[in-house]
Amino acid sequence: MVLKRHGFGVLTTIDVQARLKEKLGVEFRPYLILGACNPQMAYKALQAEDKIGTMLPCNVIIQDSGDGVIEISAVDPVASMKAIQNPALCEVAQYVRGQLKAVIADIAPTAKV
Repeated sequence: MVLKRHGFGVLTTIDVQARLKEKLGVEFRPYLILGACNPQMAYKALQAEDKIGTMLPCNVIIQDSGDGVIEISAVDPVASMKAIQNPALCEVAQYVRGQLKAVIADIAPTAKV
């Protein structure tokens, strides 16, 4: 898996399509939320800010956008960490952002990241 090659593990997988069908009885397009975590970076972030767990793991979304197009997107950890205003998190967030961009680029080399 591409996430693993870039140091991430998948802690959670949420099949939104299945959950909405189960809970609401509605049809929805294929939509997965992967809770991705880079353990080394999570540890560094937790050392810098004990409440950072509210923003972990990094969500990666895979969805069917129609017409055979699969869209992959990920949270921007730099934007998320700005809300905390802890400079020690900047380095971690920059690294994780780069790794997530690399994941998407590996999956779809022509994608805009």
